[in-house]
Amino acid sequence: MRALDLPENPEWVLSFDFDGTLHDPASSSPVDSEFFDLISNLRRRDCVVWGINTGRSMEHVIEGLIESRFPFSPDWVVAREREIWYPNPYGRWVGDIKWNKTCDRDHKRFFKKIRKLLLLIRAEVEEHTGATWVEQKGDLAGLIARTDEEMEWILGRVRTHAAAEPLLGWQRNSIYLRFGHKNYQKGSSLRQVASGYGLGPERCFAIGDSHNDFEMLSPDAAARIACPGNAVDEVRTHVGTVGGYICSAAHSAGCVEALEHYFSAS
Repeated sequence: MRALDLPENPEWVLSFDFDGTLHDPASSSPVDSEFFDLISNLRRRDCVVWGINTGRSMEHVIEGLIESRFPFSPDWVVAREREIWYPNPYGRWVGDIKWNKTCDRDHKRFFKKIRKLLLLIRAEVEEHTGATWVEQKGDLAGLIARTDEEMEWILGRVRTHAAAEPLLGWQRNSIYLRFGHKNYQKGSSLRQVASGYGLGPERCFAIGDSHNDFEMLSPDAAARIACPGNAVDEVRTHVGTVGGYICSAAHSAGCVEALEHYFSAS
């Protein structure tokens, strides 16, 4: 699987959350073919480059591309909300060495610094909830709650403890939460991708459905913002507040609707 030929002078960067936004696992066609037709047309007409901005690992992203039967690959991928990857001419994915190395170094240093704080949060979570603490390669600390309500309680306690460490960030998607360095998330990663094409937030479009999309659904990251019709209430409210577009259609049909809304002019 290879990407479309890059435009000589890219004019727009399009950023799509994957699970729940572009990808619907419950559908026989997880991504509507109309989406790929529209991306091809926008490539020719508006010189867009496009990518996946997700909490999935890169390995899991590749599985999703195959499962969804992508006819061509994205021009870039942000994995784990922070790692940047590009396809080479042979269709293999290559990491942005400088960005990813700096990101990894900063995370390791930061997690070493806040080790006691994370132990305190973990002890409180395990004492008062049935959530599962997670530590694995690439994700140094996270947890899985049993319900959304339990996650809300946990987040209340995390916010209280985070007051002591302003650089402590976290990314939530439903009952899943990943801790990280606040300077590395979907919004900062999108800005980095755009800068590589010589573009700023004013030339970016972003669409997402869940809590870990907030940072890229911000005017600081993208001037054109949207959410699909199935987005969680907090995201819908946020997108409306910042003047973005709230789609009536869900998943990839919503992505098509948002693109047509913002890029309908000839």
